[in-house]
Amino acid sequence: MEMAGPQIGRALVVIVDDRVSHGEHEDSIGPLVTELLEEARLVVDAAVVVPGDPVAIRNALNTAVIGGVDLVVTVGGTGVSPRDVTADATAGVLDRPIPGIAEAIRASGLAAGAVDAGLSRGLVGVSGSTLVVNLAPSRAAVRDGMATLTPLVAHVIAELSGLD
Repeated sequence: MEMAGPQIGRALVVIVDDRVSHGEHEDSIGPLVTELLEEARLVVDAAVVVPGDPVAIRNALNTAVIGGVDLVVTVGGTGVSPRDVTADATAGVLDRPIPGIAEAIRASGLAAGAVDAGLSRGLVGVSGSTLVVNLAPSRAAVRDGMATLTPLVAHVIAELSGLD
């Protein structure tokens, strides 16, 4: 697929899923997120899968930040069950939360019928110079979340890199 305009930055996708990390289930969300990020003119370094473990999630986020990606999108582990720890792990990595984007993703997801997006405890914020976004794991939540996020990403990346 050919991108419209110049690339705006680098991204990493982190899929939080115990079944995929243990080889019990195939990752079908990673390719979708990658495609949507590429359509938003980001170069996706990789899509990695980690278990729903706070240390594994924090390690993946810190690796992305240290690696200098502009955006890291996590998918999964954002709900209200005891195993949903992505938001908690993310909170420990963020330097500055951006609650307005997280609320917009929740509201638009719920309005579009993605119940998991509406119930998501997902966070959005900045760690170092990296934008970190947690999305709920359904295809509908990912599609809607990316549609809400995409118009904002270029602006946030420009601000974080001092170009705005």
